[in-house]
Amino acid sequence: MSMENQHQADVILTSNAVFTGLADTPMAAAIAIQGNKIVAIGQEQELESWIGPQTKIYRFGDQLIMPGFHDFHLHIIMGAIHLDSIYLHDARSEEEVAAMVKEYAESHPDEEWIIGFSWDAGFWHKKQWPHRSSLDQVLPDRPAILFHNEGHYAWVNSKALEVMNVTKDTANPPFGVIEKDENGVPTGILSEHAMTLITAGAYKLTKEKKHRTITNFLRHAACLGVTAMNDLYATEVYEILEDYEILKEFEDKGELTARIHLLPALNSDLDRAKQLKETYQSSMLRVVALKQFIDGVVTAYTAHLIGPYANRPEMCGDTAFPPDVIKKWVRDADREGFSIRFHAVGDGAVRLALDAFEEAQQANGKRDSRHSIEHIEVIHPDDIPRFHKLGVIASIQPDHMYAADRETYLACIGEERGKYAWATGSILETGAKLVIGSDFPIVGLNPMTEIYRAVTRIDNSDEQQWNPEQSISLADALKAYTVTPAYGTFRDHELGTLEVGKLADIVVLDRNLFAVPSEEILATTVKLTMVDGTIVYAAEDLT
Repeated sequence: MSMENQHQADVILTSNAVFTGLADTPMAAAIAIQGNKIVAIGQEQELESWIGPQTKIYRFGDQLIMPGFHDFHLHIIMGAIHLDSIYLHDARSEEEVAAMVKEYAESHPDEEWIIGFSWDAGFWHKKQWPHRSSLDQVLPDRPAILFHNEGHYAWVNSKALEVMNVTKDTANPPFGVIEKDENGVPTGILSEHAMTLITAGAYKLTKEKKHRTITNFLRHAACLGVTAMNDLYATEVYEILEDYEILKEFEDKGELTARIHLLPALNSDLDRAKQLKETYQSSMLRVVALKQFIDGVVTAYTAHLIGPYANRPEMCGDTAFPPDVIKKWVRDADREGFSIRFHAVGDGAVRLALDAFEEAQQANGKRDSRHSIEHIEVIHPDDIPRFHKLGVIASIQPDHMYAADRETYLACIGEERGKYAWATGSILETGAKLVIGSDFPIVGLNPMTEIYRAVTRIDNSDEQQWNPEQSISLADALKAYTVTPAYGTFRDHELGTLEVGKLADIVVLDRNLFAVPSEEILATTVKLTMVDGTIVYAAEDLT
C-alpha cells in the first residue's frame, strides 16, 4: 500500500470482493482515488488518513469491483448506427424480417434509408437465401440495407440498387460479389467489398445524426462497464464512417466517456498512418495500431481455408489481397514501428498472418511489436504454438460461436476443422496472450455475454457446449478483457489492473462473479462505471 501522498481522496470504493487483475481471486479491499488515479489500496481502516470532508465513500458489500472492461475489437460509428436501427437476429424467416422492416419504416417516416443488422438465414425455418422482392413488397419507395449477422454481406431492396445505380451491368469489385440470377439481374445480396456500392449512400450521415448516435453509443458503453475500446478499420464502411475528427470534438468538449484507441487501415500509405498517429496521441483518443483484412467469413465462403470447404470442395476462399502484398505491407509497417492487427477467420488466413509476422521479424529484427490476429475462428493445430513463439496476441470473440448456427457452420468447415473452432483454451495453454472482445455491432457490446461463452462454451442451442475442452477460467476471461487489452495497446503501465499509480478506470458489478454459478454471468449488471476518476455511469439504486 502506498501512503506517499496524504492529501484527501476524492472517492473511496470498498468491497469484500475486489479483483485487481494481479491474482486469480478477489480480496476484501478499499481503493482510494484522487483526481484520475488510484492513490492507495488496502483494508478500509488503513485508508483512514485519505478520508477528508469532501471524500465520497461508496461501499459495495459483496459486489465485485474490478478494472474497467477494455473492448479490444469493435466498430464505433457502425455500432452507434446499429443501436439506432432494426435488430433482426430473432427473426425466423424472410417474411418475418420483411414484416419487421415494414413496421420500422412506418414508425420512422423521416428516415431516408432503412438500416438493419444481424439477420441470419441459418436460423430461419427454410434456411434459404433471401431476395430483394420480399423487401420490395413492404418497402417499394425507400432504400433498405440489412446486414447479415457476420457483417460481411448484406441484403438490399430494389430501391437501394436503383438509388446507387447497381444494375445487371455493374461488375463485381475486387473481393466482392453482387449476386445475380440466371438472367444477370441482382438478387439483392451483396458480399464483402460489393457492399460499399450501397453503403456509400446509406452511411452518408449528417453531422447531427453522427453526434446523436455516438452520444447514445457512449451512454450504452458506460452502462455496460466498457471504459476503453479499440475502434478497428472496417473495410465495407471505411471511407464513409471513419471520422476521427468528430471523436476529437467529443474529447475537446469533455464528452468522451471511454478511452478510444484508433486503428486505421494498414496499406501502402504509411505517410497517412504516421500523420494520424501524430495527430491522435492523447490519453483518451489515440492511434495504437494498423488493421487490415486477410479474409472474410465462413458462411459466405470468403474465409480463407488451407483446404477446401467441406460442402464446396471446389472452394478454399480467397484472400482479400494477394499474400505477397500482405507480407510487404507488414514488413514495411513493422519496420516503421507500427503494431499490426489482422482480421483472419479461416485457418489459411491465420497461417498467412503468422507467416507475415514471422517474415517481418526475420527481416526487421525482433522487437516489442504486440501484433495481433483477430477472430481466429478456425486454426490448424500446427499453428497454435506459433502465437507464443512469435509474441503475437490472439484476439477472439467467443460470442461469435453463439451467433453462428453450429450446424450450418460445421457443414461449411467439416467436423475435423470444427474441433479447433474458437480455440481459446488451446491457445492460452501455450502461454500466448489471449484477448477477448466483442466485435460490436456484429454481436452485442455487453462483456458478460463474451465472458459467459468463454467460460461455458454454450452454443446457440443454449444447452450444448461447443468444444468444451476450449473453455477458460473466469479469472482468465476477466484478464483477457482487462489486463491483456491494456498490454495490446501498450498501456499496461497505466491501465488493465487496479494498482497504485494507475488510471482510475473501474467498474463495479452487481454480484461477485466468483461466488455465483456461471449461469448468473449473463444476468450480471453494472452498478458503477468510472473512467479517469470520474463516475460516468451509476445505477439508479446506488447509495
